[in-house]
Amino acid sequence: MTVKVRRQRPRRRVFWALVAVLLADLLALSDTLAVMSVDLGSESMKVAIVKPGVPMEIVLNKESRRKTPVIVTLKENERFFGDSAASMAIKNPKATLRYFQHLLGKQADNPHVALYQARFPEHELTFDPQRQTVHFQISPQLQFSPEEVLGMVLNYSRSLAEDFAEQPIKDAVITVPVFFNQAERRAVLQAARMAGLKVLQLINDNTATALSYGVFRRKDINTTAQNIMFYDMGSGSTVCTIVTYQMVKTKEAGMQPQLQIRGVGFDRTLGGLEMELRLREHLAGLFNEQRKGQRAKDVRENPRAMAKLLREANRLKTVLSANADHMAQIEGLMDDVDFKAKVTRVEFEELCADLFERVPGPVQQALQSAEMSLDEIEQVILVGGATRVPKVQEVLLKAVGKEELGKNINADEAAAMGAVYQAAALSKAFKVKPFVVRDAVVYPILVEFTREVEEEPGVHSLKHNKRVLFSRMGPYPQRKVITFNRYSHDFNFHINYGDLGFLGPEDLRVFGSQNLTTVKLKGVGDSFKKYPDYESKGIKAHFNLDESGVLSLDRVESVFETLVEDSPEEESTLTKLGNTISSLFGGGTTPDAKENGTDTEEEESPAEGSKDEPGEQVDLKEEAEAPVEDGSHPLPPEPKGDAAPEGEKATEKENGDKSEAQKPSEKAEAGPEGIAPAPEGEKKQKPARKQRMVEEIGVELVVLDLPDLPEDKLAQSVQKLQDLTLRDLEKQEREKAANSLEAFIFETQDKLYQPEYQEVSTEEQREEISGKLSAASTWLEDEGVGATTVMLKEKLAELRKLCQGLFFRVEERKKWPERLSALDNLLNHSSMFLKGARLIPEMDQIFTEVEMTTLEKVINETWAWKNATLAEQAKLPATEKPVLLSKDIEAKMMALDREVQYLLNKAKFTKPRPRPKDKNGTRAEPPLNASASDQGEKVILPAGQTEDAEPISEPEKVETGSEPGDTEPLELGGPGAEPEQKEQLTGQKRPLKNDEL
Repeated sequence: MTVKVRRQRPRRRVFWALVAVLLADLLALSDTLAVMSVDLGSESMKVAIVKPGVPMEIVLNKESRRKTPVIVTLKENERFFGDSAASMAIKNPKATLRYFQHLLGKQADNPHVALYQARFPEHELTFDPQRQTVHFQISPQLQFSPEEVLGMVLNYSRSLAEDFAEQPIKDAVITVPVFFNQAERRAVLQAARMAGLKVLQLINDNTATALSYGVFRRKDINTTAQNIMFYDMGSGSTVCTIVTYQMVKTKEAGMQPQLQIRGVGFDRTLGGLEMELRLREHLAGLFNEQRKGQRAKDVRENPRAMAKLLREANRLKTVLSANADHMAQIEGLMDDVDFKAKVTRVEFEELCADLFERVPGPVQQALQSAEMSLDEIEQVILVGGATRVPKVQEVLLKAVGKEELGKNINADEAAAMGAVYQAAALSKAFKVKPFVVRDAVVYPILVEFTREVEEEPGVHSLKHNKRVLFSRMGPYPQRKVITFNRYSHDFNFHINYGDLGFLGPEDLRVFGSQNLTTVKLKGVGDSFKKYPDYESKGIKAHFNLDESGVLSLDRVESVFETLVEDSPEEESTLTKLGNTISSLFGGGTTPDAKENGTDTEEEESPAEGSKDEPGEQVDLKEEAEAPVEDGSHPLPPEPKGDAAPEGEKATEKENGDKSEAQKPSEKAEAGPEGIAPAPEGEKKQKPARKQRMVEEIGVELVVLDLPDLPEDKLAQSVQKLQDLTLRDLEKQEREKAANSLEAFIFETQDKLYQPEYQEVSTEEQREEISGKLSAASTWLEDEGVGATTVMLKEKLAELRKLCQGLFFRVEERKKWPERLSALDNLLNHSSMFLKGARLIPEMDQIFTEVEMTTLEKVINETWAWKNATLAEQAKLPATEKPVLLSKDIEAKMMALDREVQYLLNKAKFTKPRPRPKDKNGTRAEPPLNASASDQGEKVILPAGQTEDAEPISEPEKVETGSEPGDTEPLELGGPGAEPEQKEQLTGQKRPLKNDEL
């Protein structure tokens, strides 16, 4: 038996060690469960978080505001963000960057770059020859790309979220404008990598707004489709979106609400910023007119003055939204000259008349892309700060023809809340109610390739083919596979944007390159040489348009198949099991797909909020194929005669065999197309199955729209931002140390004149401390600017050590009254408890003499220590170190309390001793006047004592509340009695339990 126990002990240790490790991992995991969202607007950003116990909360910045300006001030030795940077824009406009998102993903010849330079001429933009983009040249030593500046802002937003959540955060969902193309989206992802963020998704801001609206109105969504229009006019742009809400049936969770983006319209430059710039120009003209006869310089040539005017224009636009007129005034605008001018709302509307005419444009674009009419729209909801301008609402209301515009959504925070809900859905740490999101492709994408065809015998020509990969307003995320059937050697194909006719000429110039990528395949011919006896099923290119709307080419494969005849007797059980599993997970083609003979294989993505990693669904979906066809339109579901060229069109047998992962069991039963089914007996003897071989093809991508940063350049940018962050942290640490030293000097100098400090110190001691403090203050003023953090902390530690004795004496004297009073109370109650315990009858006694003697000894020693220490302390001067210490008082109290608690616990858990029976062999009945609580404990009278006998005399006069004839003895801590029962028996409150004092 002993041996068995010894064998179990190591196992128990291992078990508990594993439990401890598991708990530690869970605790560590709980510290990093939070996720965040960043609604990245042109003028300001909103940050939201979700963490355990905090569902969907907007983060407050350091100024306790819910939105933070997207402004960065970059100087040689420091950086400023948010409101601090906004205030620096007046002092140093050249180093203060704003609205830099307009330059993301754009080359130097883009019209938006010239527009940015015209709006903010104080910024110096330099040309990057490698990527054909621009950089901000702050100084000869400081140069930053727009992606790096955005990375700084994202890193700052994460620091705000981490301070608010009180834990580190890495996972984020970032909003982007719906009109961002591939280059712009990749630029945002690169900026997030520089900031060290893991982007769960780039969500369109209009989709995030629609999701927020639907999540908080889940109960109003039913099986009837509801069409809602969101009109979002922000600072930099305007977007109109038509969304359909409806309950749909999903495979995973049954009936769930769904939002589907049906139509989108936008204007890249229509927003509040353009209105403010018009107002700034108007105010500049008024100021120049006021100084016309003074031969003064044009105010437009002064960057600081123009920064002041832009700030005033922003304030003026806001005020005029609620007032008919307002006085614009700036103190010391330029050359110490004040500016004051009255501006009316009518003047403002005249300045922006052409802008207001563009308000209905996005509405018409959205209706056209959705193929809907205004009668089908149930409600128009306003989003964005610029929609608060009354003229915008007036023109929009007239354009949509509704009775009123919906304002039942938080125009500033809706996108941030929707994005953080999506972040929680994508994170594996949270479980949220499913809400299906079907976003839409704004810019169609197609594949183009050229192939040599033989039109007549001996006459060859090149045929240009187009195949729409992702159509306009089609859903995403989505995977597709295109099969090239007639290539047996290396070839190239191109990925370009499709028909962009819905964009105007100016928008097309801003859009940039319409060519995305050239794909060069290498190894196609080698794959055919490797499998000469196999039938080629084409070259399959797998594309993925992910949740962020970013297109990628996952892989390219050369697929071959052949028929293999196996005897069923020779097939092992393991092979059968493998074939069964393959049939479950391999995407076999449907009969319709066979009939259509298609070459494009589509794969729908899982519902939004699915926790599956991207790419896990590839082998779980059936893929439908469509032949590559001439022209720019996708193929219809069924073939239409000879739509494809003869050389491109496959025979019936080839079409029938075009399944990428056909089930072996099906092929064994059906056999190859064009061959009659064999008799049942012959099938059993030689069943045929298809063997599929896949060869990976080498891919070389040539990016045509905007080259991404090379990995080495990206690593340099990451390191640059990390160095700046580290420098900022060191600067904050130094400022904190300097502030602490300065505060300590001033506070201590003030304390030296307070009576409580003068009482415990001599004149010489105070003079010494005061001299040291004055010297430290002088050093801080003279040399503190160049002092390091270590020097400041050492100086502070030196002063604290000098004042330690003084502070200690004061603190001890403050603690004495409370500590001594608590000690006196504990001694008194302990003495009462001991006295009552000694009065318990011998037959009911539960405490031993040793226990009571030990308690009595501790009480006496504590009394003696207290009296002796107080007497000794009285003899010492107040300027000396005290002998009566608060920690010693607490130690004595703990020792005494421990002894009392031991006896109380013993009384609580001790079972009562059995009572002797009376002469008749029955227990005595309780008195007639005893209460129900008294009857809860029956007391047996001692032998020879009658009910009329007098009760046992008590040591003290205690009012029990019982009748004189009762025979209940006073049991203080009696055996087996609960505290409530003892209180009912004695009729008084219990002064015995030390933990209830």
